[in-house]
Amino acid sequence: MLYRLVRPMQRKGSSKHQFVQRIPADVKPRAAGLKLEVPVGGDVVPLTISPKAEAVRLSLRTSLSSEVKVRQAQVAGYLETVWEALRNSRPLPLSHRQAVALAGELYRAWADDRKAKAWPTATHMPDGSWQIEHDADDDPEVWEAATMALAGDSADALDRALGPIAGRLLLRKGIHDVDAQSHAMLLREFRRALVETLEARSRQASGDYSPDLTAARFPDWEAPSQPKPARSAAKVSLTGLVEDWWTEAKAAGRTVSTYESYRSVFTRLGDFLGHDDAQMVSPADLVRFKDHRLAQGVSPKTVGDSDLSAFRSVFQWAVDNIKVDTNPAEKVRVKRPKQTVRRSKAFTADEAKAILSHSLGHTRGREHAKTYAAKRWVPWLCAYTGARLGEMVQLRKQDLRQEGDIWVVTITPEAGTVKDKEVREVVLHTHLIDLGFPAFVKEAPAGYLFLDVASGKDIRGRWRTTKNRVREFAREVVKDSDVAPNHGWRHLFKTVGREAGIGDSVLDAICGHAAKTIGGSYGDVTLRTQADAMARFPRFEVKA
Repeated sequence: MLYRLVRPMQRKGSSKHQFVQRIPADVKPRAAGLKLEVPVGGDVVPLTISPKAEAVRLSLRTSLSSEVKVRQAQVAGYLETVWEALRNSRPLPLSHRQAVALAGELYRAWADDRKAKAWPTATHMPDGSWQIEHDADDDPEVWEAATMALAGDSADALDRALGPIAGRLLLRKGIHDVDAQSHAMLLREFRRALVETLEARSRQASGDYSPDLTAARFPDWEAPSQPKPARSAAKVSLTGLVEDWWTEAKAAGRTVSTYESYRSVFTRLGDFLGHDDAQMVSPADLVRFKDHRLAQGVSPKTVGDSDLSAFRSVFQWAVDNIKVDTNPAEKVRVKRPKQTVRRSKAFTADEAKAILSHSLGHTRGREHAKTYAAKRWVPWLCAYTGARLGEMVQLRKQDLRQEGDIWVVTITPEAGTVKDKEVREVVLHTHLIDLGFPAFVKEAPAGYLFLDVASGKDIRGRWRTTKNRVREFAREVVKDSDVAPNHGWRHLFKTVGREAGIGDSVLDAICGHAAKTIGGSYGDVTLRTQADAMARFPRFEVKA
């Protein structure tokens, strides 16, 4: 192994020499946030590399020149192993033998009362659980890990308890990451070694210092082969990665809204990291980005469903297409607190009447005719169809037709964004006909009813603007932030429909909800069935 040329330094005012080594530029983004255990003489020094650190600095804890040289080489060798691990960050598979060997190193360090720090004591209870006790002299990390690991053996519990310890031990072996199966196996073996440690320490506490037969079961460590990653010579930019993903995803039917969301997320990540190199992004980078977003007040749901979901999807596509070596988002998760539900998601009867009355009495003023029309008709359409706001905003003149004695609206991806890209036909309530909606459509020019956009132009900007205008319009009379305009209509539509005796399968078909069972997806809800259902759906009797 080639070691970097570094020299010990002596700090002013101290007789102890200090180790200083600049963090290599190619691994610096991945090194940020790493928690290391640096061997210095016979001790292990904990060290966390801060995001702003330019170099690793720590005391060699000696002033003897002969000892300084030995410790200098010791620390430099350890760090060279860490830097190489970060460069070769492709997750490696471990054999069961290798996982047991690593667990053995922890067992030997923990079980020997001559080497280990103060340890908590544990009593094996009759029900199979462990009762853990500790005092002020105990190693806090060991006590916390023991408590968490023995409290539950689920994958998440073990990862929280033993994952950091496993990560630092792997780094000492020159391994930055292992694959998911190896990680789970390693944590199980660590927990087993932890239980055996407690048993060994209990024997010692009772005066039994006979040879430890358990230690003999652990094999010696044999490092796995670690091939150099076959990276592309060209830099892969974050923004370019999204564009490459979109070229394929678009052909596979992914929506423009998903692309726009992913592009925005990756742009924010690049701004946060200060670079645009996809191959330099590490799990630690994404954890820091996640924490940054949460600190900004972004909800855990948005961070999980928008940010991390985008990272997992695009980076996995990049791995599958040999553009980057690993998916840094694979194991990054966000803790989601249980939401406090203060009210129903549906509008109350009074809120519904307030919005519809506000819509019925709205006068145009100086606003665009199509914006006025959206405020006049879209709330009523949502109330009587349970449709999504965007589906109603993008209606076109040709999407309304008459079949015998019923009027039908076609909600189609041809008009814009429709969830799951499925066309559905919805029968209009007679109240909408009485209010004059078909007459309004008949008099409207060809094209979109509520969007001011030239033929052939991209509608998304105007579509978003009009949706926002309708939301703001509803907020003028419904101030409660715990109900979402205009999604409250979908919940209210289902509630009122059930009260009227309309079956859930019919309501699902009208709203565009997937069937709850495979059997429920068989057959069709015909227009006549919908018309009969809507005849039972009561009117919203309001005045302007």
